[in-house]
Amino acid sequence: MMQFAESGFIERDTLFVEVVLPLSLAINYTYRVPYELNDRVSIGKRVVVQFGKHKIYTALIKSIGQQPPEVYEAKYIIDVIDEYPVVSAVQFEFWDWITSYYLCNEGDVMAAALPTGLKLASETILVLKDELPLNVEFSEKETIIIEVLHQQQRINIDEVAKLLGQKTVYPIVNSLIAKEAIFVAEEVVEKYRPLLKSFVRLNPFYHEAENLKQLFSVLEKAPKQLDALLGYLKVAKSGTAMAKQQLLEESGSGQAALKALIDKEIFLVEKKQVSRLNDSFDEFELNFTLSPAQQTAFDEVGDQFNEKDVILLHGVTASGKTQLYIKLIEKAIAKGGQVLFLLPEIALTTQIVERIKRYFGDKIGVYHSKFSDNERVEIWNKVLNQTYQVVLGARSAVFLPFNDLKLVVVDEEHESSYKQHDPAPRYQARDAAVFLAHQHGAKVILGSATPSIESYYNALMGKYGLVKLNERFGGVPLPLQQVVSIAEETKRKKMTTYFTSVLIDDMALALENKEQVILFQNRRGYATILICATCGYAPKCINCDVSLTFHKTSGKLHCHYCGYHQSSIQICPACGSVHIEQKGFGTERIEEELSLIFPDVKLARLDLDSTRTKNSMLQIISDFQDKKTQILIGTQMVAKGLDFDNVGLIGVINADTLLNYPDFRAFERSYQLLAQVAGRAGRREKQGKVCIQAYDDDHRIIQQVIENNYTGMYEDELAERKQFDYPPFTRLIFVNVKHKDADILNQAAQHLAIMLRNQLGNRILGPEQPLISRIRNYYIKQIIIKTERQTAIQKVKSILKETIKNFNAQKDYKSVVTQIDVDPY
Repeated sequence: MMQFAESGFIERDTLFVEVVLPLSLAINYTYRVPYELNDRVSIGKRVVVQFGKHKIYTALIKSIGQQPPEVYEAKYIIDVIDEYPVVSAVQFEFWDWITSYYLCNEGDVMAAALPTGLKLASETILVLKDELPLNVEFSEKETIIIEVLHQQQRINIDEVAKLLGQKTVYPIVNSLIAKEAIFVAEEVVEKYRPLLKSFVRLNPFYHEAENLKQLFSVLEKAPKQLDALLGYLKVAKSGTAMAKQQLLEESGSGQAALKALIDKEIFLVEKKQVSRLNDSFDEFELNFTLSPAQQTAFDEVGDQFNEKDVILLHGVTASGKTQLYIKLIEKAIAKGGQVLFLLPEIALTTQIVERIKRYFGDKIGVYHSKFSDNERVEIWNKVLNQTYQVVLGARSAVFLPFNDLKLVVVDEEHESSYKQHDPAPRYQARDAAVFLAHQHGAKVILGSATPSIESYYNALMGKYGLVKLNERFGGVPLPLQQVVSIAEETKRKKMTTYFTSVLIDDMALALENKEQVILFQNRRGYATILICATCGYAPKCINCDVSLTFHKTSGKLHCHYCGYHQSSIQICPACGSVHIEQKGFGTERIEEELSLIFPDVKLARLDLDSTRTKNSMLQIISDFQDKKTQILIGTQMVAKGLDFDNVGLIGVINADTLLNYPDFRAFERSYQLLAQVAGRAGRREKQGKVCIQAYDDDHRIIQQVIENNYTGMYEDELAERKQFDYPPFTRLIFVNVKHKDADILNQAAQHLAIMLRNQLGNRILGPEQPLISRIRNYYIKQIIIKTERQTAIQKVKSILKETIKNFNAQKDYKSVVTQIDVDPY
């Protein structure tokens, strides 16, 4: 690679650039730079390139040199988009690490990292040929297109559809291409458009007191226009611009009055670019002091950072970890650096953002997938030019263009939502954040009340520092927990639908005391399964190997894997019986049953179905916060760090569904989820209550949750994992093999397993069917690679990559899909 910026290339030097395309390609492509663009190319800028016959893409320059590719003739780049690089060399280094560690392609990482607004779209543009063919007849619609092209040179397919008033215009366009009247040009359009708003300002002529006085007398006959003028003068300082919408709201005058003032040139209109991000420029003050326990923990963190780069902060629920983070962030930005604060869920970000924004005002940016594309581009640019010093975000925020990272905070580090499952790169944001911090020489805080076994193991082994915060903030005692046996209550006929008498009494008491209740059921929908009582038929998804879930709100049966839905059944299609039973229950059913038990109580539901839109989650959470709803029923979303001050009772409807999941992490996950749910209770002055309903009420994990015994759970789980060779004593890599034909898949998976076994021996397990063996019409087989901790993992990965490359090259298996998942937990 050659130096390029300062050295100033001689005019006639031929440059070649290696680019990253947003496509899953094993090797990056090289393009040639036209002489006139030599001085505009630099690493990290976006360029427009042609790839394939007609497709135009936005690619990123990764390196610049003078060596042409040996195997193919390099095409020219079409244009350079940026004045300044949008991706830094440090980011490319980070992408390289993700590519090699998680065994994916660099194009996958680019597609995940860049907001879609920075990956430009290709639109098909039609251009008229210079000379139309002779002796060719054109239809009426073809003639219309030709006439429009005579006037405006080019038109895209969308415009053709509008022009002709019909959706399908491809046959007409193809006919014109075949008759050689037009040709297709691919043109890249910039997707990000700044948000422009209309502002009005008073014509400078009326800044003179005399002229303004005359204007008042003129407008006396038009009271609405006068209101608009007075509204402007009341709010805006002389000569300043005021948002049109704000003026309408302030003055109460209508659009017509304002339009009249603009037409008379009393007001001048200008369009200004404004931020889509709800930036607040309020004054903020740091007005809290840490408790003695928090202060001790804060000092310990400072001391341990002298020796360790990563510290695990193990603090019980409601111990005030957020306040500790705020003090640490404050310390980091005082040095002029940037801070990344990772949160597992957008649900969490809403509450914590409000809290942290109070302290850091407009220095803070929020980044997650529920933002629109243009908002994400804007945040990207603000991080790039260091307007934002603190960024709060879900897992994708690790890809933002930080220049000077000083601290990374990973809150609730045990959360499984830090892991990306589909599509590639299948990265773990917590682990990626540790590497990112290492690149920048930054420090990392991993915080959790129930740390993941790997992180706790690393801390006890001395790889990470460990700081404990064992008391709740304000000395509030941990909630009073009890477990109720569903079997016992059923035997005594004390159950009311899904609720034990104990839980109903507790709810009634909490509501009587004007306290709120959270109920946890880790399944959405109404009934988990519909089943025919006569023949046992249960409706299944046509694309996946799962039964359909009944949702009462839509009245349909839904597949939670591929989105397929169909009408509910009243009559069994197999035997014609009308005895259709509903088995299992989800949050919808709980909501319905509760409304019958407590008809006057306001209920809300927090699950994936009720939070589809950007602001719906915020609405549900703020209504509960403002005590507009008394009972909140939710899936695991309610367990994730939400903080309500008036929750007196937490009810877990059925703990057995969590414990009986076939996965080596089931007990760890159950403990974490139950402990986190329980931690939502009694977070202020009063002690809260937790009621856990279960059939297996003597289960070890349930007892450990009630005793708040994390160490006991950790030691039991670790002993079991050591015995059966599971992480943290080994490393896991899953290879999922998929095909639409089950026979081809079985043959292919067997063949790949033999190829891998020849190289890696008994480290290869399988192929086996996973829990759900068909999703979206693809049958799935799983091969597991389990390697010892001390094995050179990079060697194993390079063998795996090479073997899969050879496997995919075989003629019989070209249509077989292989997916690699490193650390699949």
